[in-house]
Amino acid sequence: METSTLAFESVADLAIRLREGSINSTSLVEQLLDRISKLDPQLHSFIAVMPERALAAARVADITLKVGQDLGPLHGIPYAAKDLFDVRDMPTTAGTRLRESHRAAADSAAVKKLTAAGMALLGKTHTVQFALGVVGINHDQGTPLNPWSSVPSAPGGSSSGSAVAVAAGLTPMALGTDTGGSVRVPAALCGIVGFKTTLGRISRAGVYPLSWTLDTVGVLTRSVQDAALVYQVLQGEDENDPSTQSIATHGSDRDRHLQSSVRNVRLAFAETIFFDNVDTEIETAVRNTGHEFRTLGAHLESIAIPEIAEAQGDQARLLLISAEACAINADYLDQHFDSVDPVVAHRMIQGRSLSATDYGALLQRRAELQRRIQRTLQDVDALLVPTTMIPAAPLSTIDQSLDTYIAYNSQYNRNAMLGNYFNWCAVSVPCGFTQDGLPIGLMIYCKPFHEHVALRVAHAYEQATEWHLRRPNLAWAEEPSSSLRQVEFG
Repeated sequence: METSTLAFESVADLAIRLREGSINSTSLVEQLLDRISKLDPQLHSFIAVMPERALAAARVADITLKVGQDLGPLHGIPYAAKDLFDVRDMPTTAGTRLRESHRAAADSAAVKKLTAAGMALLGKTHTVQFALGVVGINHDQGTPLNPWSSVPSAPGGSSSGSAVAVAAGLTPMALGTDTGGSVRVPAALCGIVGFKTTLGRISRAGVYPLSWTLDTVGVLTRSVQDAALVYQVLQGEDENDPSTQSIATHGSDRDRHLQSSVRNVRLAFAETIFFDNVDTEIETAVRNTGHEFRTLGAHLESIAIPEIAEAQGDQARLLLISAEACAINADYLDQHFDSVDPVVAHRMIQGRSLSATDYGALLQRRAELQRRIQRTLQDVDALLVPTTMIPAAPLSTIDQSLDTYIAYNSQYNRNAMLGNYFNWCAVSVPCGFTQDGLPIGLMIYCKPFHEHVALRVAHAYEQATEWHLRRPNLAWAEEPSSSLRQVEFG
């Protein structure tokens, strides 16, 4: 099979091929490493490629599979990890040169689990500095480029490199984190699947934090089934992350959940805030998903959610991430402020305006809203909303000034950030393309710890459509690298 074709195979299909013997893990890793070397100088998705580690893991996977030791559906599959996840003896830079001398003493919990499942880590992917921002721009280490546009355009962030690598066929799966949309936004802008789990489902141990209250681990793939396969391995209790304790895991009967019909599932377009000022092409594409769901037998209505309006109107809510990020990164702000990306420094330093009293009151208001919205949505299984308000915009347009950056960042994270505030789980799936050929994402929100429902609904839609099968034309990325593709803050 040609590398270009193999590069876009799903995790599930690669697993079948590995067991059939038509490919082996070593050759798969070699082909992807070759593809990375050819395309990533332009795409800029990886901050570090780890060929020796990846090939060593692949050889072990081949040997163990050959002698009958099958570790499960991820055995021998390559992947990438956002540069917030600790990988033993590697830097965890969190998107900043200030941490390039750091070396992780051990693998993060997520990497440990994927290693135990037989996966091969190709390398670490770029992120926004300190993971603060959903546009995907990093003025310090460089910005990954959206593979769907020959004009340098927003990849989405902060899991920018992970999304670009998956969308461009450099890896079948990548780890990300989601604090205010950082998995779902880049997934939507890059035309792939982004799966945000409920806080407490997957251990965050060994992941560089942004916000203790909102950080979650997520997965970026090219199919919902693949996201479910990885989720099944990652979920579970971890004594090193108290948020996971006493949270029951989903059973291993993943296929039964995915293949279950969505007939009589109660879906709703969430009309409050989520569709306000959304790009016309995006709104049309998202609302058109209703035709598919009705055909599949789901119940679909439109509902108002007053708690969403309350959350959106709470200005202190916007400071929650900044306040916690300030506490986590205090030393960098105090000792190296001039070395911090100006767009990150501006947002982060605002967190110091939130007093301890206001912080405590905000968390109480949040808890009360979470209780109330559970009652409001008691007769709804899943909400349907646009993942982002606008499609990927040119980096030069976004990065004209601090004001333009902030405006675009708000348009990308508004719908996603509200989900983190309510601790919902969510899946973003491709649901169309603009006239300019840019991907559009549908976000399926479900109540906390209802990941099986979100995956079921997303999988049903994906199987009924073909949007997820489209691939970007990467001819432009085969050209010699140009310094013009790295946009500097103006």
